[in-house]
Amino acid sequence: MQQVKKNELKPHLSKYWKIPPDHNARFVAAMEDVLEVYARPYNPKFPVVCMDESSVQLIGEVQEPIPAAPGHPVLMDDEYIRNGVASIFLEVEPLGGKRKVKITNRRTRIDWAHFIKEMLEDRYADAERVVLVMDNLNTHDTASLYMAFPPEKARCLAERLEIHYTPKHGSWLNIAEIELSVLKRQCLAGRIPCIEKMRAEVDAWNIDRNNRQSDVDWQFRTDDARIKLKRLYPKL
Repeated sequence: MQQVKKNELKPHLSKYWKIPPDHNARFVAAMEDVLEVYARPYNPKFPVVCMDESSVQLIGEVQEPIPAAPGHPVLMDDEYIRNGVASIFLEVEPLGGKRKVKITNRRTRIDWAHFIKEMLEDRYADAERVVLVMDNLNTHDTASLYMAFPPEKARCLAERLEIHYTPKHGSWLNIAEIELSVLKRQCLAGRIPCIEKMRAEVDAWNIDRNNRQSDVDWQFRTDDARIKLKRLYPKL
């Protein structure tokens, strides 16, 4: 295990935005496609589900923190121990107020394929088709299903997906990325030493947030985009 200083740990969220270039037809086409999906009325047979994934370092303590006392916060040593990295798969159904978080050891095509299989067969078994919004990471396609399952099973799963990709430099259009930010801020901001503890804490957060039925009120529409992001549209 490698001992490192506190200030070497990078923050979960970058302060830098990826700004799309002006007059980008590819960007606005994908953006308007996603915005059309978000404008659809709720339909349990065709639920709109957003998914994203990320990684978080597992951080152990060099010395046990000193508990808080009246007038004094918790005292933590500024050194810590790196215990590897855990991966996060997250889905959220904006209009249904439901989300599912899965903590894994890796983020391969196989891991993504199994997450999608569980989504379709366990959480949305009654849906005719899941309308899936996500970024175009190279693992996020139906080819991953064929790498994980026999072709008959892969085809069956693929036919129950309607996939819509956010544009490059447009990850802010993915509601799951917003949900990941909430998860990291509310649940993963402190040091967590092992994947088992992370799973327990994330599961508790997941259950509580679902019980609150915390849905997402997305209000940015295509008409708004054509006005506020006019510079992104091609000049005719």
